[in-house]
Amino acid sequence: MATILLVDDEPAIRELAKLYLEQEGFRVEMVGRGDEALKQVRQHAPALVVLDVMLPGLNGFEVCRQIRRESDVPIIMLTARGDDADKIVGLELGADDYLAKPFNPRELAARVKAILRRAQLGQRRTRVLELANLRVDLERREVSIGDRRVELRAKEFDLLVALLQNKGIVLDRERLLEMVWGYDFYGESRTVDVHIKHLRDKLEGSGVAIETVRGIGYKLVEAGQ
Repeated sequence: MATILLVDDEPAIRELAKLYLEQEGFRVEMVGRGDEALKQVRQHAPALVVLDVMLPGLNGFEVCRQIRRESDVPIIMLTARGDDADKIVGLELGADDYLAKPFNPRELAARVKAILRRAQLGQRRTRVLELANLRVDLERREVSIGDRRVELRAKEFDLLVALLQNKGIVLDRERLLEMVWGYDFYGESRTVDVHIKHLRDKLEGSGVAIETVRGIGYKLVEAGQ
């Protein structure tokens, strides 16, 4: 079940959009401020962000700009203005689509589904992930550092892929358990820590680093950044 992050400071709009998105089978998280949206994206890696332009604190444009520095998560911008300039700015900042308020919640749900389908097709075409000297072949399940092959166990490989596909984003232990071990895995979060330790040892010299974010989880970055 994909998680949608809905960012809007109007509770009535949030609740209406949530109702229709949940009817389509999505899990919905809601926040009303830009800074809260950034925190959610970094900690929980939603599948898509629905982002209002007019927000208290950080506005939607700035939130979009900061998300794009760290993540390729799809973004749908919401704007109450009829000015095409807002739409152009949002798209130039990296938004994938936009809707003008007031919007039909059925149309929002349809656009979310369409964008996620396109994103999934793009992921299937991406058979190789690379960062610094690290290369991961998804189809062959092979990992190499430069010209050196690295042998990983099955869950180590899956954990590395999850971190690479969300590079720069903090993933908490519960989210990693869900992504790598599945919903039915009832192991403790210590399992993640052990596998992270093994991965760090095996990735030495790769130019990437798995950073610990105290009290939350882990993120993968290029070493030295």
